Amino acid sequence: MIANGARIWYDDNMKHLIPATILCAITASTGLADSLGTLNPDEMTWQHMLERAENGETGMVICSMGYALTKSGDHASARTLFRNCANDGYTGAMTWMSQLDNNGLGGPYDPDAAAEWDRRAAEAGDPVGKFNYGIALMRGHGVARDEALGRGLVDEAAREGLEVARRLQNADYDLDEVTPDADNWKYAPLF
Repeated sequence: MIANGARIWYDDNMKHLIPATILCAITASTGLADSLGTLNPDEMTWQHMLERAENGETGMVICSMGYALTKSGDHASARTLFRNCANDGYTGAMTWMSQLDNNGLGGPYDPDAAAEWDRRAAEAGDPVGKFNYGIALMRGHGVARDEALGRGLVDEAAREGLEVARRLQNADYDLDEVTPDADNWKYAPLF
Protein backbone atom coordinates (compact mmCIF):
# COMPACT_ATOMS: atom_id res chain seq x y z
CA MET A 1 0.00 0.00 0.00
CA ILE A 2 1.26 3.50 -0.79
CA ALA A 3 -0.01 6.56 1.17
CA ASN A 4 1.28 10.10 0.65
CA GLY A 5 4.17 8.77 -1.36
CA ALA A 6 5.34 6.50 1.47
CA ARG A 7 5.15 2.76 1.32
CA ILE A 8 3.21 1.23 4.23
CA TRP A 9 3.38 -2.50 4.75
CA TYR A 10 0.73 -4.33 6.67
CA ASP A 11 -0.70 -7.76 6.79
CA ASP A 12 -4.20 -9.00 7.51
CA ASN A 13 -3.65 -8.65 11.29
CA MET A 14 -2.65 -4.98 10.97
CA LYS A 15 -5.97 -4.00 9.40
CA HIS A 16 -7.67 -4.99 12.66
CA LEU A 17 -5.13 -3.13 14.77
CA ILE A 18 -5.91 0.31 13.30
CA PRO A 19 -9.66 0.35 14.23
CA ALA A 20 -8.78 -1.01 17.68
CA THR A 21 -6.27 1.82 18.19
CA ILE A 22 -8.85 4.41 17.14
CA LEU A 23 -11.43 2.86 19.49
CA CYS A 24 -8.96 3.08 22.40
CA ALA A 25 -8.26 6.73 21.64
CA ILE A 26 -11.98 7.56 21.57
CA THR A 27 -12.58 5.68 24.82
CA ALA A 28 -9.68 7.48 26.49
CA SER A 29 -10.85 10.88 25.32
CA THR A 30 -14.40 10.17 26.53
CA GLY A 31 -13.05 9.36 29.98
CA LEU A 32 -11.08 12.60 29.92
CA ALA A 33 -14.16 14.57 28.90
CA ASP A 34 -16.15 13.04 31.74
CA SER A 35 -13.49 14.04 34.25
CA LEU A 36 -13.50 17.64 32.94
CA GLY A 37 -17.29 18.02 33.08
CA THR A 38 -19.50 19.24 30.26
CA LEU A 39 -17.26 20.47 27.49
CA ASN A 40 -19.94 22.09 25.32
CA PRO A 41 -22.88 23.16 27.53
CA ASP A 42 -26.16 24.45 26.11
CA GLU A 43 -25.59 27.71 27.96
CA MET A 44 -27.56 30.01 25.65
CA THR A 45 -30.74 27.99 25.23
CA TRP A 46 -34.06 29.03 26.74
CA GLN A 47 -34.17 25.74 28.62
CA HIS A 48 -30.83 26.43 30.29
CA MET A 49 -31.86 29.99 31.18
CA LEU A 50 -35.07 28.65 32.72
CA GLU A 51 -33.12 26.08 34.73
CA ARG A 52 -30.91 28.85 36.04
CA ALA A 53 -33.94 31.02 36.85
CA GLU A 54 -35.68 28.14 38.60
CA ASN A 55 -32.57 27.84 40.75
CA GLY A 56 -33.00 31.51 41.69
CA GLU A 57 -30.20 32.85 39.50
CA THR A 58 -30.57 36.23 37.81
CA GLY A 59 -28.45 38.41 35.60
CA MET A 60 -28.68 40.65 32.57
CA VAL A 61 -28.67 37.79 30.04
CA ILE A 62 -31.15 35.66 31.98
CA CYS A 63 -33.49 38.62 32.49
CA SER A 64 -33.37 39.56 28.82
CA MET A 65 -34.45 36.05 27.83
CA GLY A 66 -37.84 36.77 29.41
CA TYR A 67 -38.56 39.16 26.54
CA ALA A 68 -37.91 36.47 23.93
CA LEU A 69 -40.00 33.98 25.87
CA THR A 70 -43.01 36.27 26.18
CA LYS A 71 -42.77 37.32 22.54
CA SER A 72 -42.76 33.62 21.59
CA GLY A 73 -45.96 33.12 23.62
CA ASP A 74 -44.39 31.25 26.54
CA HIS A 75 -45.70 33.68 29.14
CA ALA A 76 -45.53 31.24 32.05
CA SER A 77 -41.78 30.74 31.52
CA ALA A 78 -41.29 34.48 31.01
CA ARG A 79 -42.96 35.05 34.39
CA THR A 80 -40.41 32.77 36.07
CA LEU A 81 -37.53 34.80 34.66
CA PHE A 82 -39.13 38.22 35.14
CA ARG A 83 -40.32 37.53 38.71
CA ASN A 84 -36.84 36.53 39.87
CA CYS A 85 -35.25 39.46 38.07
CA ALA A 86 -37.84 41.93 39.40
CA ASN A 87 -37.33 40.68 42.93
CA ASP A 88 -33.59 41.27 42.46
CA GLY A 89 -34.22 44.89 41.48
CA TYR A 90 -34.30 44.83 37.67
CA THR A 91 -36.87 47.54 36.93
CA GLY A 92 -37.41 46.45 33.33
CA ALA A 93 -38.50 43.05 34.65
CA MET A 94 -40.91 44.83 37.03
CA THR A 95 -42.62 46.62 34.16
CA TRP A 96 -42.79 43.36 32.20
CA MET A 97 -44.41 41.63 35.19
CA SER A 98 -46.92 44.49 35.21
CA GLN A 99 -47.65 43.97 31.53
CA LEU A 100 -48.17 40.24 32.05
CA ASP A 101 -50.47 40.79 35.04
CA ASN A 102 -52.38 43.60 33.35
CA ASN A 103 -53.14 41.39 30.37
CA GLY A 104 -53.59 38.02 32.06
CA LEU A 105 -50.63 36.47 30.24
CA GLY A 106 -49.23 33.34 31.86
CA GLY A 107 -51.44 33.94 34.88
CA PRO A 108 -54.68 35.60 35.90
CA TYR A 109 -55.63 39.14 34.93
CA ASP A 110 -54.59 41.08 38.05
CA PRO A 111 -54.65 44.90 37.83
CA ASP A 112 -53.69 45.23 41.52
CA ALA A 113 -50.50 43.22 40.98
CA ALA A 114 -49.79 45.15 37.76
CA ALA A 115 -50.05 48.48 39.56
CA GLU A 116 -47.84 47.21 42.38
CA TRP A 117 -45.09 46.15 39.95
CA ASP A 118 -45.23 49.58 38.28
CA ARG A 119 -45.15 51.31 41.68
CA ARG A 120 -42.01 49.39 42.60
CA ALA A 121 -40.37 50.27 39.27
CA ALA A 122 -41.37 53.94 39.68
CA GLU A 123 -39.94 54.08 43.21
CA ALA A 124 -36.71 52.56 41.88
CA GLY A 125 -36.48 55.44 39.38
CA ASP A 126 -37.59 53.72 36.18
CA PRO A 127 -39.28 56.18 33.76
CA VAL A 128 -41.49 53.46 32.23
CA GLY A 129 -42.58 52.45 35.73
CA LYS A 130 -43.35 56.10 36.52
CA PHE A 131 -45.38 56.48 33.34
CA ASN A 132 -47.30 53.22 33.82
CA TYR A 133 -47.98 53.83 37.51
CA GLY A 134 -48.99 57.40 36.72
CA ILE A 135 -51.58 56.13 34.25
CA ALA A 136 -52.83 53.54 36.75
CA LEU A 137 -53.27 56.34 39.31
CA MET A 138 -55.04 58.57 36.80
CA ARG A 139 -57.46 55.76 35.96
CA GLY A 140 -57.76 54.25 39.43
CA HIS A 141 -56.88 50.91 37.84
CA GLY A 142 -55.39 48.50 40.37
CA VAL A 143 -54.81 51.37 42.80
CA ALA A 144 -56.88 54.17 44.36
CA ARG A 145 -57.44 56.99 41.88
CA ASP A 146 -55.18 60.02 42.34
CA GLU A 147 -55.07 62.03 39.13
CA ALA A 148 -52.71 64.72 40.46
CA LEU A 149 -50.10 62.20 41.62
CA GLY A 150 -50.53 60.29 38.36
CA ARG A 151 -49.92 63.38 36.24
CA GLY A 152 -46.89 64.20 38.36
CA LEU A 153 -45.37 60.79 37.61
CA VAL A 154 -46.14 61.14 33.90
CA ASP A 155 -44.42 64.56 34.00
CA GLU A 156 -41.34 63.03 35.68
CA ALA A 157 -41.18 60.34 32.99
CA ALA A 158 -41.47 63.03 30.30
CA ARG A 159 -38.64 65.05 31.87
CA GLU A 160 -36.54 61.88 31.85
CA GLY A 161 -37.02 61.58 28.10
CA LEU A 162 -39.84 59.04 27.77
CA GLU A 163 -41.45 60.03 24.47
CA VAL A 164 -44.85 58.44 25.16
CA ALA A 165 -45.08 60.50 28.35
CA ARG A 166 -44.44 63.66 26.33
CA ARG A 167 -47.11 62.57 23.88
CA LEU A 168 -49.61 62.20 26.73
CA GLN A 169 -48.70 65.65 28.06
CA ASN A 170 -49.19 67.16 24.59
CA ALA A 171 -52.63 65.50 24.43
CA ASP A 172 -53.58 67.27 27.69
CA TYR A 173 -53.42 63.91 29.53
CA ASP A 174 -56.16 62.35 27.38
CA LEU A 175 -55.54 58.66 28.10
CA ASP A 176 -57.08 57.65 24.77
CA GLU A 177 -53.90 59.04 23.21
CA VAL A 178 -51.83 56.19 24.66
CA THR A 179 -54.37 53.40 25.09
CA PRO A 180 -55.74 51.20 22.31
CA ASP A 181 -59.53 51.28 21.94
CA ALA A 182 -59.57 47.52 22.46
CA ASP A 183 -58.55 48.05 26.10
CA ASN A 184 -61.34 50.49 27.01
CA TRP A 185 -63.42 47.72 28.64
CA LYS A 186 -60.55 47.08 31.04
CA TYR A 187 -60.35 50.63 32.30
CA ALA A 188 -64.07 51.35 32.63
CA PRO A 189 -65.18 52.16 36.21
CA LEU A 190 -66.44 49.11 38.06
CA PHE A 191 -69.05 51.01 40.07
